[in-house]
Amino acid sequence: MNTILKPLCVSGLLSVMVFNSPAGEKVIQSGIAGTWYPDNPDVLKEQLQKFFKSAKKPETKGDIISLILPHAGYDYSGQTAASGINQLTKKYKTIIIIGPSHNVGMKNTYSVPVFDSYETPLGKVTSDSALISKLLKNPVFKNIPEALTPEHSVQMEVPLLQYALKDFKLVFIVAGQCDYETVAKAGKEISSLMSDDTLIVTSSDFIHCGARFRYIPFDKNTPENVKKIDMEAYALIEKKDAKSFMAFIEKSGATICGAVPIATILSALPENAVANLVEHTDSGIVTGDRSNTVSYVAAAFTGEWKKMEKSTDEGLPEVDRKTLLSLARKTIGYYLKNEKVPSPEDLDIKITDAMKQQRAAFVTLKKNGRLRGCIGEIFPSQPLYKSIISNAINAAVEDPRFNNVAENELPEISIEISALTVPRQVESYKDIKIGLDGMVLQKGYSKAVFLPQVAPEQGWNLDQTLTNLAMKAGLPPDAWKQGCKFLTFQAEVFGEKEEK
Repeated sequence: MNTILKPLCVSGLLSVMVFNSPAGEKVIQSGIAGTWYPDNPDVLKEQLQKFFKSAKKPETKGDIISLILPHAGYDYSGQTAASGINQLTKKYKTIIIIGPSHNVGMKNTYSVPVFDSYETPLGKVTSDSALISKLLKNPVFKNIPEALTPEHSVQMEVPLLQYALKDFKLVFIVAGQCDYETVAKAGKEISSLMSDDTLIVTSSDFIHCGARFRYIPFDKNTPENVKKIDMEAYALIEKKDAKSFMAFIEKSGATICGAVPIATILSALPENAVANLVEHTDSGIVTGDRSNTVSYVAAAFTGEWKKMEKSTDEGLPEVDRKTLLSLARKTIGYYLKNEKVPSPEDLDIKITDAMKQQRAAFVTLKKNGRLRGCIGEIFPSQPLYKSIISNAINAAVEDPRFNNVAENELPEISIEISALTVPRQVESYKDIKIGLDGMVLQKGYSKAVFLPQVAPEQGWNLDQTLTNLAMKAGLPPDAWKQGCKFLTFQAEVFGEKEEK
């Protein structure tokens, strides 16, 4: 079949075949072979061989954890993509490819398609089903098959990676039209699931310039002017400043089609990540047309996924638990005496790296075995130690169910801390596990929360727990049975020994 290559990032419905094999395997077949790259495996291999033979030699120092690659037709951007991939010097267990949705509207949503394997003319790639399942527990990620079906941005990278790396597992993420808040949430979730044997590939073409793209920021469409805008955007990428990058796109109208995926990964990258520009080219080099061009960037991020940025399943060290309890107690005492929020330095408390994790927490106060105050936050918005400081004060003086704690009362009070995992939406209340899961019930504008320890302490089963949760939200006792959304989370609970 003759290959009709598409040089530019143009939307258009593609035919992706999804079928179940005799063994029940869900296979997604590429629908872009034969249009965006050759469908004949021998011809495709020959083309890829030429790309990698001419690709820039590995010059990037350090372990690469993420790449930015273009996704136009191979005749136009394949050489640039190969130069980026050629910087890799090790194998990866899993590769995540994140690209923009050119055809399907998905406001503040990312699609993570569920499949067993993806097939190109070079063969099948198995999915990382475990990682896909973990992503889909976060409500910002959804399985929207129709988002992948027409989307070339993520599919274009697979044969290049197959040729260079041979064996790896695959995850697709198709990014919708997202605001910065959603981007930050998605980036944080992706970061928490990363390991040193995972590579993230962000698929994006850069400036689409000319009348065809309704973007003519200067009188003459010259390579120098295009590159200037690209490099302004890249300077913010280099700083890993997702918010400023998105603001630049909004203000300038710069037609970088993968702006949301780029911002998402900038939000995910660890602080130690360093950007390395590998190559910058444009379609005019091939076509000779300088009136309408698309530019292409290959870049590599080196770094290391820190343990503190991953899942907190291992828990806080015992010494940090004791320090956080001391922080809560000293904070309350300081605030009751001085009526101002203390810093750790005011309390002579040393903050460790584990306490600096972005993590939500509740602080619970008890007196003579009875609740004396409990306030916290569900979603992580600040470092754990700051959450403890603010919620210790709130539990003492802002819980509307109780009078303010008096300074002379503090020695009679015991303190308990619940450090939370990130809440994830579940399909049904039947997925809630009593004694393990904390829960959030939402119905309309009504919402209520129970920590994991509430049901066991009260001796409630699931029905009793949900009945009381509904009433806490100001709803009828049986409101939980229909029309409610549920989030679950887990908590690392530790406290002082209560003196009775």
